[in-house]
Parts: sequence; C-alpha cells; structure tokens
Amino acid sequence: MDISPLIVSLKTALTAAVITFFAGLLAAHLVLRLPRPYRIVWDTLFMLPLVLPPTVLGFGLLYLLGANRPLGSFLYDNFGIRLAFTWSATVIAAVVVSFPLMYRAARGALAQVDTELLDAARTMGYSEFSIFWKVWVPVARPGVITGAVLSFARGLGEFGATAMLAGNIPGQTRTLPLAIYAGVASGQEAQVVGYVTLTVAVSICLVALLSTYADREL
Repeated sequence: MDISPLIVSLKTALTAAVITFFAGLLAAHLVLRLPRPYRIVWDTLFMLPLVLPPTVLGFGLLYLLGANRPLGSFLYDNFGIRLAFTWSATVIAAVVVSFPLMYRAARGALAQVDTELLDAARTMGYSEFSIFWKVWVPVARPGVITGAVLSFARGLGEFGATAMLAGNIPGQTRTLPLAIYAGVASGQEAQVVGYVTLTVAVSICLVALLSTYADREL
C-alpha cells in the first residue's frame, strides 16, 4: 500500500495546525478587544468557513489563487509563486477550513480569563505582549489546546476544498481522504480498507489524547 497519502496528510495537517494556532490566537485576542458591534461582524466572518460547504470554499480559493486569476497570476508573474494544484494548496485549504475551530476555542477560553489577573500584570509593568503570552494564554491553556487538536483533526480530514484547490496528484496533493475517494472510484477495495483503517486509527489517537488531557484538567 502506498503510504504517501498518509505522509501528505500528516505534513499538511501539522503545518496547517501551526498556522491556525497562531492565527486563531491572534484573531481571538484582537476581536475580544473590539467594541461589541464589531466583534459580531468579525465573529461572523471568521466562523463562516465552518458553515459553508467545503466545495464552496474550494471554489472561492481557486477563483482567487488560480493561475489565470488576478491574485494567482500576480504571484506567479512577480514572484514565481504558483499555489493552485501544489502541496501549498493543500495547506491553504486545511488552514481555511480548520481556522474557525481554533479561533472559536481560543476566543471562548480567552474570554474566561479573569480581567483582574491582567490588570495585576499591568500594574507590575508587563507589556501587553508579555501579558498575552505569560498570563492570558497560560490561564486559557485547556481551551487553546483543545482548539489546536480539533483544528489539526479537521485539517487531517479535509476533502472538498483540497480537491478543488489542490487536485488529487499522487505523492503531492493526494491526502488520505482523496486517496479513499480515488480508490473507491477505481474499485481498489483492499487499498481503500487500508486507508480507512489508517484514518480511523489516527482519529482514535487524537480523540484519546484530547480526552486524556481534558480529564487531567478537571
């Protein structure tokens, strides 16, 4: 059995998880500091990928980043960067679909932090940057880690947006979900069973890790 889909999936999910971790934390931090009407607007925008069909997201990304589209052609003509139908496209698709999970978990966790702790840190001369990383994030750690694990799992299982933006290129953009789809379409049942088994095993490990961590925090 070709294990390249597993390797591509893990590389994609890990890279996307790192990006969404910092992007989600930053977005949550900035939104919490906005007045309420503006928070609602940004909440809606950031959570939209969670409710839109992945194929719609994929089409939107392809429309923006395709080689013949303004942004895609600008990147290629000026910097030699081609995103559509490359491994980078799998990461972009995974980031877009998994970002809302990290953002919402981080936002909820950060919102629960006692503001008196933050004020105490300010009276001690801490900068806002130090307060965020040394007080806010550590106190909100359980929710932040939960969001990171969920976003990694979502990136690992991404299918629709990846198929639209990255295609199904063996060894390059073919992730486990795409390999399962291709195997079913071509009637390779034994191979499909192997990929499904791998996917289920990884998913069980993720859920077990998350449950173990949550139990320790109780």
